[in-house]
Amino acid sequence: MSTAMTSGGGRPPSLLAAAAVVAGLVVAAGACGATAPARDATAPTEKATTPPSPAPSTSPAASLPPPTSAPTVPAPPAAPTTTTPPYAPPSPAVAPAPDGGPGTFGPTAGGALQGKVVAVDPGHNGGNFAAPSVINAPIFNGRSSEACDTTGTETDGGYTEATFNWLVAQGVAADLRAQGATVVLTRTSNTGVGPCVTQRAAIANTAHADAAVSIHADGGPAGGRGFAILEPVADGPNDAIIGASRTLGDDLRNSFLAGTGEPVSSYDGVDGIQARGDLGGTNLSTVPKVFIECANMRNAADAALVVSPAWQQQAAAAITAGLVAFLTGG
Repeated sequence: MSTAMTSGGGRPPSLLAAAAVVAGLVVAAGACGATAPARDATAPTEKATTPPSPAPSTSPAASLPPPTSAPTVPAPPAAPTTTTPPYAPPSPAVAPAPDGGPGTFGPTAGGALQGKVVAVDPGHNGGNFAAPSVINAPIFNGRSSEACDTTGTETDGGYTEATFNWLVAQGVAADLRAQGATVVLTRTSNTGVGPCVTQRAAIANTAHADAAVSIHADGGPAGGRGFAILEPVADGPNDAIIGASRTLGDDLRNSFLAGTGEPVSSYDGVDGIQARGDLGGTNLSTVPKVFIECANMRNAADAALVVSPAWQQQAAAAITAGLVAFLTGG
């Protein structure tokens, strides 16, 4: 999410068409490899021939016993190789909505969050690139007009923010449910469009969530890196949740710093916290809510992290830890 864009960032219109072409490839993050042509199973194979036996030698040396050969020392066994499987968060327990819209998922186990409802908002959507007329439609964000949504940002290699947000959100949802929480996702696929930021806030409000988090990655200056928590500014509808949202923001900042090793942003906010009054997602919220910009996708060091399945898992676990701390007072 670029700080130059509203509601979680965006990309210049000139990049929209190009991003659409690569949208189907982003999950693989540009991986590609050539394969050798298959061997023709019908091709004739070379027949082995037996060379003629040499004539018996009449040389005196022929009667000498063969030399003793050195014993063969078996090669040591190869060390076992281990590979880290790619991070594949569990899919939601029920089928996604036909349009990829919101879904509610019950707990998978008891735990510290039993009875709690958490709204998890994966920012943007994978289909936004192909629907400019929808996502560019103006909405009222509680203070002023902004676009319904944006495409989000991407790394220089073409890995989209929408994909990152979706993968991390699934990990957070699975972790929360394993601790007893009911999770409300604002979207249940990464192939749809939207929903608008106003709808994302309404989904959490309607669910009476005990906490809500909108997961993003930033598109900041290439020379800057780090994460930031975006907290609401009082504007009327959200007046009652400002204090709780600040506590939630502090808990998330502390857990993300400890759990990922990512530094606080060098260009956005102070000590990892930034108050924002231009985001409909928090302006219209009636439940404690913050945004987290997990990294700067336009920075080379951060870009290497956001495409890493292992780091995505770390990010999900750290966000979960912050939510647990907030919801349990820990």
